[in-house]
Amino acid sequence: MSLISVVIPLYNEEGNVPELIRRIGAILSQVAAEGDQFEIIAVNDGSQDGTLQALRDERARQPNLTIVNLSRNFGHQIAATAGLDVSRGDAVILMDGDLQDPPELIEQFLEKWREGYDVVYATRRERRGENRFKLFTARLFYRVIRRLTNVSIPVDTGDFRLMSRRVVEALGQTREKHRFLRGLVSWVGFEQIGVAYDRDPRLSGKTKYPLSKMMHFAIDGITSFSEAPLRFATYLGFIVSGFAFVYAVVVLILKILQLNEPGYTSTMVAILFLGGVQLIGIGILGEYVGRVYDQVKARPLYFVSSVERPSGAPLAAAAERPNPASISS
Repeated sequence: MSLISVVIPLYNEEGNVPELIRRIGAILSQVAAEGDQFEIIAVNDGSQDGTLQALRDERARQPNLTIVNLSRNFGHQIAATAGLDVSRGDAVILMDGDLQDPPELIEQFLEKWREGYDVVYATRRERRGENRFKLFTARLFYRVIRRLTNVSIPVDTGDFRLMSRRVVEALGQTREKHRFLRGLVSWVGFEQIGVAYDRDPRLSGKTKYPLSKMMHFAIDGITSFSEAPLRFATYLGFIVSGFAFVYAVVVLILKILQLNEPGYTSTMVAILFLGGVQLIGIGILGEYVGRVYDQVKARPLYFVSSVERPSGAPLAAAAERPNPASISS
């Protein structure tokens, strides 16, 4: 008998909660009919709307629903981590709460897991309901990060995936602040396989990842798994220094031949160019230093205001596992 956990981080998803829990419950009921048990863990990431109340209302219809209420908004990746820490399943499925990722894919996840795979990730074959700019930037992001990082991160793959218990426990040992879960899952290794699917449009509400957050997310992903930006700054410095040396030799020759006439334009171009290169290098270095600063403070990743667990038979067979997170109830 296995326990299946479904973890859903939620932020201002009041309109999606009823349909989300209904569809997940319908799929997991089939799992329960085959003899396995399940739990649904919904993490309220400091929502400002009625998401928490909607989840509490759903508990009357779905007794296997656990509600993790964070003390404030910590961000999607941290909320997902909190749900993984609380989960107790032998297989843990992570998915978003906007229903763009169909819960019906859980059946295929479980089939692959029973074949022996530790990670089953969903690869987006088509992304419906998204504009061309979003499609282009997403496609570009996955391919750039695959080239820059030293970890093989599958392209066109989000956080929608199944992970075995040993993968979840391995993730529990990584407590870095700027988390990029899809990269961390690839980094821990084990047997992994992809399942292709078509992504649906958002059921209701607005995306929680506008362009600014997507840029920040991309920077987190690259800096967490690659030193390429630092090397780029180093190489750029060497290249500029080489050009500067050649230019100095040319100026010296022209000076000897008395052919050069000093001018304001050439001076300003040189100053601005070198100043821009220096600022680029300082900015890249600052991104890494800022992340080191956040990490050495050693603050907990999150705090939990409350955990509302069901008190019934479906979870009785699941033994409590140690939780590596710092939680205050």
